[in-house]
Amino acid sequence: MTLTDNLKSREQFYKKLIWIISIAVFAVVVILSQLPKAETIPAWAALLPGLNAVLNGTTTILLLVSLWFIKKKDVAMHKKLNLAACVLSTVFLLSYVLFHAFGVETRFPAEHPMRPMYLTILSTHIVLAAIVLPLVLLSLYRGLVNQVSLHRKIVRWSYPIWLYVTITGVIVYLMISPYYKF
Repeated sequence: MTLTDNLKSREQFYKKLIWIISIAVFAVVVILSQLPKAETIPAWAALLPGLNAVLNGTTTILLLVSLWFIKKKDVAMHKKLNLAACVLSTVFLLSYVLFHAFGVETRFPAEHPMRPMYLTILSTHIVLAAIVLPLVLLSLYRGLVNQVSLHRKIVRWSYPIWLYVTITGVIVYLMISPYYKF
């Protein structure tokens, strides 16, 4: 096997892995949305939505600072910040899945005048959150293997979507949190 064949094989493996992870995460989230509410919800579970908002907010800050560092040509710090953002997003995802495993569902009041805005933000957040995972993973892979031009091409899409998802995650939490009932 030549070096080129080896690189192509590795590339195909990671692309398949990215899609498998992305589809599996999407499937888990869809399944969780169908679960009935647990009879008892542990007290600590009520802390998870706030934790998720903090994780999203912190990820937003890391993404913005990472952009600043890459504009300053500090690739090493850019890489560290993006890896940290990925770790926080992974912790967020685990916390989100854990919280929704209890079947907790909270609805924004139908009579509230802000409901149309809330639903617009929430729906765009959900759709883009479903799309962003494979984009972020592909961006991360391209950056880690130093495929800079390909990394830049995918980041043009993944970065603004990821940033939007983290910001709207905090906004959704702030809007819905007064209506949580555990």
